[in-house]
Amino acid sequence: MGATPPLSPLAPAAFPDLPVIAGVSFATAAAGVRYQNRTDVLLVSLAPGTAMAGAFTRSTTRSAAVLDCQTKIGGDPAPGAAIIVNSGNANAFTGRRGAESVQAVTNAVSEKLGVPVARVFSSSTGVIGEPLPHERIIDSLDDLTAALSPDAIATAARAIMTTDTFPKGASETVVIDGQAVHIAGIAKGSGMIAPDMATMLVYIFTDAAMDQAVLQDMVSALNRTTFNCITVDSDTSTSDTLLVAATGGSGIRVTENNVGFMEALRRVMLDLAHQVVRDGEGATKFVEISVTGAASDAEAHIHAKAIANSPLIKTAIAGEDPNWGRVVMAVGKSGARADRDTLAIWFGDMQVARDGFVSPDYDEARAAAYMKNQNLIIHVDLGLGGGTARVWTCDLTHGYIDINADYRS
Repeated sequence: MGATPPLSPLAPAAFPDLPVIAGVSFATAAAGVRYQNRTDVLLVSLAPGTAMAGAFTRSTTRSAAVLDCQTKIGGDPAPGAAIIVNSGNANAFTGRRGAESVQAVTNAVSEKLGVPVARVFSSSTGVIGEPLPHERIIDSLDDLTAALSPDAIATAARAIMTTDTFPKGASETVVIDGQAVHIAGIAKGSGMIAPDMATMLVYIFTDAAMDQAVLQDMVSALNRTTFNCITVDSDTSTSDTLLVAATGGSGIRVTENNVGFMEALRRVMLDLAHQVVRDGEGATKFVEISVTGAASDAEAHIHAKAIANSPLIKTAIAGEDPNWGRVVMAVGKSGARADRDTLAIWFGDMQVARDGFVSPDYDEARAAAYMKNQNLIIHVDLGLGGGTARVWTCDLTHGYIDINADYRS
């Protein structure tokens, strides 16, 4: 990771004002995991009774921290929980030493906070293949424990950044039985983003009281149409982690039938997912790929991801070139069912192709003018059935090369 890249032109105006979530406290430290004088460790303390749910990368080379977290989801909420995160080093492809680092860090957090080690969740993000200097994280725990505060979520969002150009946060409030229930989340992610669940880390907190199984079912279902529908560069990280904690601090119990809460959680997850794309390394355009008329939803998703991940399409978008022929190419190569003679394509509200040929109403100058927008929609209808999908991506610029060519330096 070389010099910090300039702020993404797609960044929000400011970090949002996130609500305090009862039962959650945060602290950050500059432990020097990889760089000096840079905040790089986050500690989160979660109250007794906190239910934890998660989703993780399915990479076969996933990190030691991910493997450890996967074994712990679903544990007894009574003792509370903790999350410890470091940036700068992914602790991935580090063999037995990586697992030993996770054990050392989680044991130390367990001792400091009086939480069972089975309830200490860890994440690491950064360079792959280098041993984690875990003793630096452990040495920071006294300061972290002393600094725990319920209103430090903004600094928490900054501590987990790597090549991100801005911290990411989102929140929602839903009224249940006349009482406000809050949801607040933070995320990091900029490159190596093509979730199968990316170097993406996401932590969401709510003061709702929830059974773990209910929370997990919600998170798993919502993940499919939020984080698993974004891509920056088609590369899935070894470290992708989504953790959702329900502390019960509001005293309001949420069940699987509470559509309002589930929709609020979906909005938080989708907001954070979109922010990850808007901070895509080198990105200048935010692009929605909408596919309808596919043989099934699953095949619509395949088509949408093929379009969103095509370097030819992404570079055309960067160059503001309305090259709809590249969309035809991506549909044809996706492997999902398609028929040339029923295919239709729109850029924004402008139809550019239909019935196997260019639209008779196509206006190249108008299409080129549309491509100058920061926010773009490419819509494809297959004309085969009722399958639909939406995926979000960004353009591919020379800035992406600049960032990733010297990531380890």
